[in-house]
Amino acid sequence: MNKVFKALSDPTRRRVLELLRKGPMAAGDLSGHFAVSKPTMSAHFNVLREAGLIHAEKVGRVITYRLKMSVLEDALYGFVKAVGLDLNSDRTPADFGDTTKETE
Repeated sequence: MNKVFKALSDPTRRRVLELLRKGPMAAGDLSGHFAVSKPTMSAHFNVLREAGLIHAEKVGRVITYRLKMSVLEDALYGFVKAVGLDLNSDRTPADFGDTTKETE
């Protein structure tokens, strides 16, 4: 679960996952959405792959990435259980209220 949350901690990697929600994409097409170098994008892809969030398939010189939603769902479910939230409850997020206290 730590690898998943490390992967999700970066806005570029979160955006990659958003793009992959629409369907598989080639590495070059994904990289075109970001103003960073190819090695930087490759490093982001590696973090996402190591976390199990994406699957890479290489055909010739083209690498196509696919989102592995089940891994993300499992990590989020584990997190929710770890913080003690009941997923089977009929309560909505608004029912939990703001538990932070403001200091004046």
